[in-house]
Amino acid sequence: MKNQAVYPSSQLGNSLKLVAKLIGGGLPTRIYYVSQGGYDTHTNQLNSQQRLLGDLADSTNAFVDDMKAQGNLPRVLVMTFSEFGRRVTENANGGTDHGAAAPMFIVGNKVKAGLLGKYPSLAPQDLYQGDIKYNVDFRNVYASVLETWLKTKSAPILGRQFEPLPIV
Repeated sequence: MKNQAVYPSSQLGNSLKLVAKLIGGGLPTRIYYVSQGGYDTHTNQLNSQQRLLGDLADSTNAFVDDMKAQGNLPRVLVMTFSEFGRRVTENANGGTDHGAAAPMFIVGNKVKAGLLGKYPSLAPQDLYQGDIKYNVDFRNVYASVLETWLKTKSAPILGRQFEPLPIV
């Protein structure tokens, strides 16, 4: 199947382009995983983050456009995640160190739009040892995707039951 969108010529863009071809070709695979590295920016973060987040936006946008053009967006859910957040305060090297909270984005026709949880506070008195306090446990998000989207029990995968959230 030929792609219906123009993708950035990056590793992420090429990975999503391939996934779109596989979905468009009718492969029955239920989960595809692609990754984008380079976010571990302890130094000179500004330019790296701008480039990486721009690529994430452009690549994801192309993928969603491709799914729409194929007519497959109603059966596709895109979820982004990171294994670590970033600290609020810049370090002496113009970067940030690992933090406790990180954003997740979920995209799809059947996703309930909006922010899940509360906007995090950046006020120094609201931080925990310099970190943003998370207010949604990622395991609740995973439970939601597993149970509501993939129609499978989440407890055996997550180690215990987590309350699914109203995502889809």
